[in-house]
Amino acid sequence: MSDRFAGKKAFVTGGARGIGAATARALRDEGATVVVGARTRHSVDAFLSVYGSENFAGIEGDLSNRDACHEVVGRAIEVLGGLDILVNSAGVFEDVAFESVTQTHWDETLNTNLAGVFFCCQAAMPSLVEAGGNIVNVASDAGLIAYAPAPTYGASKAGVVNLTLTLAYDYAETVRVNCVCPGNVETDMLVRSAAEMPDPDAYLAAARARAPAGRMATPDEIAEAILYFASDRAGFTTGVAMPIDGGGRAGY
Repeated sequence: MSDRFAGKKAFVTGGARGIGAATARALRDEGATVVVGARTRHSVDAFLSVYGSENFAGIEGDLSNRDACHEVVGRAIEVLGGLDILVNSAGVFEDVAFESVTQTHWDETLNTNLAGVFFCCQAAMPSLVEAGGNIVNVASDAGLIAYAPAPTYGASKAGVVNLTLTLAYDYAETVRVNCVCPGNVETDMLVRSAAEMPDPDAYLAAARARAPAGRMATPDEIAEAILYFASDRAGFTTGVAMPIDGGGRAGY
């Protein structure tokens, strides 16, 4: 493995599962010291029990409001002794049709997927400016196209894309800000969504068939793109929203 992140200090929200966990592992394997964020201590401990604590630490906390985001990011920076890389991977997903959206569903989705990203960036920015660091947000192809099955989710991820561009513009001289926009990914979150459907197997089959490539991405494939953006190899790259969707946006 390379050491392209040797000496770097990274905080990965939603880092105990799925894309976040793959990213945290990859950063650690390439030399970074990584704080893994998760909603519960159980999730943090489950991750550390599998992957160990060498160059890993874990912090639990809810990222659905400003105060909580600042508190969690502050703890991560304290543990790390600074911050070079922030990866915002925490998120929620639920298939709820437009006419069935409730205030509760709207608030839970937007607070976690958009407000959480916004305020984690806000909390981390002074340290990132000092370090000349960077941010990689996990958005979605649903933030780039119409996404009728889950319009609240699509709206939240479109907000992440716009926030990425705004911060990239505002901080272009000091902090790079990019985002990845995955299509369907084989994660626990998607499997949990399938379990709530009348026919889970059909739901998963449709998810795999949605991309012209005929399959879903793996978390490791998305993590590889995140690591590129986070690395010095992307030193002149900022304000990019990269679709990783097996050709889904290419046409029909």
